Amino acid sequence: MQKNFLILTGFFFLLEFYVYQAFKTFTENTVARIAYWVITVAIYAFVAYEISNFQRSDRDHHRIQIIASIFLFFLLPKIFAVIFLLFDDIGRIVQYGYTFFVKPENYYPERRKFLSILGLGLTGIFSLLIIDGIIFGKYRHRARIVKLKIPQLPSIFKGYRIVQISDVHSGSFFHPEKLKPAIDLINEQNADLVLFTGDMVNNFAEEFKPMVQLFASIKSKDGKFSVLGNHDYGDYGEWNSKEEKAQNIPNLIGLQKLAGFEMLRNEHRIIEKNGEKLYILGVENWGLKPFPQYGDLDKASQGIPTEAAKILMSHDPTHFDEIVKKHPANVQLTLSGHTHGMQFGLDLKNLRWSPVQYRYKKWADLYESEGKFLYVNRGFGVIGFPGRVGVLPEITVFELS
Repeated sequence: MQKNFLILTGFFFLLEFYVYQAFKTFTENTVARIAYWVITVAIYAFVAYEISNFQRSDRDHHRIQIIASIFLFFLLPKIFAVIFLLFDDIGRIVQYGYTFFVKPENYYPERRKFLSILGLGLTGIFSLLIIDGIIFGKYRHRARIVKLKIPQLPSIFKGYRIVQISDVHSGSFFHPEKLKPAIDLINEQNADLVLFTGDMVNNFAEEFKPMVQLFASIKSKDGKFSVLGNHDYGDYGEWNSKEEKAQNIPNLIGLQKLAGFEMLRNEHRIIEKNGEKLYILGVENWGLKPFPQYGDLDKASQGIPTEAAKILMSHDPTHFDEIVKKHPANVQLTLSGHTHGMQFGLDLKNLRWSPVQYRYKKWADLYESEGKFLYVNRGFGVIGFPGRVGVLPEITVFELS
C-alpha cells in the first residue's frame, strides 16, 4: 500500500512539474506562477482529505462525485496535455540526436511556446466540456426511435411501442425535480409498455424514495416492468448487518411497486391482445465475473413456446453472447444497459467511440448475432462522475413490426 502511494505521488509530482514547464512558457508573471502552485497544492490536499474520509458505509454520494469530478476536471486534461507536449519533446530529442552528428541543432522557442499554449488550450477546452457535462449533460435526455422487425410477432402487435429506460442510479441525483423534463419526454412517446433494465439505485433502496412520485407519473397502457441490476443488490456498500442487507431488495421492490413497476425475477409475463401473445421475460443480473450471475433464463422461459415472440430484460449485455443468443428458448430481442457508454465519448451517426468499448464489445445501440437482437441502452442516469460528455442519457422507443 505504501509503495503504491509513493508511486502515485511520484506520478502526480512529475505530471504537475511537466505541465508547469508549459505554464512557465505561457507566462512570466510571478504572481500567476505562485497562484498556479497554491491552487494545485490546495486541490491535492482537498482530494487527499476526501479520499481519506471516504467510507463504503457512507450513503451520501456527494463525496464520490466530488472526487470523480475533480479528477476529470483538474487531472485528466493535464494528462492529455502532457501526452501532447511529450510528442514534441520526443521529436526534439530525436532531432537533436540526428543533428548532433550532422549539423548544429536549431532551437525554436516560438514553436515550444506555441505548443505549450495549444496544449494548455486543449486542457481548458476539455475542462469546460467536463463542467458542461456535470451541469447540463446529465439532463440532456434523448429519445431514440428504433424500428425493429421481430420474427413470429403477431400482427396485432404491429406498431406496438415499448419504452426502455435503464440505469437510473437514483442516489446520484440530489434534485429529482430536474428530471421532470425527462419523465415528460417518456410520456410523450405514448408507450404501450415501459421496461426498466436495472440499476435503479447505487446501493441502497432508500435512494429511490425521492424518485417514487416522479416515476409513478410514467404512463403505460399495458404496464411497467423492471429487473435488477448489479448495483441493486447493495454489494458495493457496507451494511450494519446481514439482515439489513437482506431486506434491501424487498424494500426496493416495494418502492418500485409504489411507482407502478412490477419486478421480474427470473420469470415472465404475457401481454395478450385478441388471443395473441407477446412474452416479456425478466432475469436477475447475469454478468461476467466478478459481476453476479443470478439470472436464470431456463426458469424465466419455462412454459413458453419456442416459436412465440419474446422480449428479454437482462441488465448486463454480456449475458447475450454468453447465454441468450444460443439458448433454446429462442429469445428474439434482449434489452440491456449497464455500460452507460461510460458517460464519455463520441456518439455520432457514423462515428461511435467510448473507452468502455475496450471492456464491452456491445456497449451501445442495436446489435444482431445469429438472428437474435440485442439493444444496449446508454443509461438514464449517472454514477461516479456526475455528468455526461458526448454520450447523452437515453430513452429508447421501440416500434415493433
